[in-house]
Amino acid sequence: MKTKHTQNRIATALVGVLAIPAFAATAHADDAAELAKQLQNPVAALISLPLQYNWDTGIGSADADRSTLNVQPVIPVDLNPKWNLISRTIVPLIDADATVAGGDDHSGVGDIVQSLFFSPKALTAGGWVWGAGPVFLLPTASDSALGSEQWGAGPTAVVLKQENGWTYGALANHIWSFAGDDSRADVNATFLQPFLSYTTKTYTTFTLNTESTYDWDAGQWTVPVNAMASQLVKFGKQPVSFGLGYRNYVEAPDGGPDWGLRFVVTFLFPK
Repeated sequence: MKTKHTQNRIATALVGVLAIPAFAATAHADDAAELAKQLQNPVAALISLPLQYNWDTGIGSADADRSTLNVQPVIPVDLNPKWNLISRTIVPLIDADATVAGGDDHSGVGDIVQSLFFSPKALTAGGWVWGAGPVFLLPTASDSALGSEQWGAGPTAVVLKQENGWTYGALANHIWSFAGDDSRADVNATFLQPFLSYTTKTYTTFTLNTESTYDWDAGQWTVPVNAMASQLVKFGKQPVSFGLGYRNYVEAPDGGPDWGLRFVVTFLFPK
């Protein structure tokens, strides 16, 4: 029964993501190329609302599933003629099956991660884009099983270059906990996200990245490798990107996960 239920979840998500763009007109060439380019830049001066659904499986002895909908608003602030401040927020909505037979399922809000990037408006002499600033971990989980119950902070930075349809670079952060529940483990984790993408002349983007986390206290890597394809379209005047991807965990703690799927709908709000 679990296998059939899992297949139904996947089929429903695939139909939802792939069918919707079929009813949309292709984005206009005059602005679509620039929007497709900005989509690949984490510190672009573009308001956007990505809704990123992640489904992972093979967790624990029960071979459990975990669904996470990340609501990720990106809001740029024009500080002065030379600098932007880019706010990137991740609000996770989690539905996790019990990882052991007879255990409890858990659903609710997870911990929010808030990043702020100070980014120069001009490229470097070599054509690179960069941004840096603080990142914060907020203990907002509605269920103790879905969060760390720790306050955390640290540095974050991103660097990338875009040329001839290609985007390549890396985003990184490190979070240390500084307050919270003394009975829970401290947070001391590094996040690394190298990425490579190519955008075609029809505004289809193919992306390969990892979202690696290293827990310094546990001495443990978690390394999912993501392969994604996305398409930029328009509903009337509203540009939207639809993405579909697969990921494989090449390194994970004992008990998985093993692999997963990702579906992304991103609403864009150009000036």
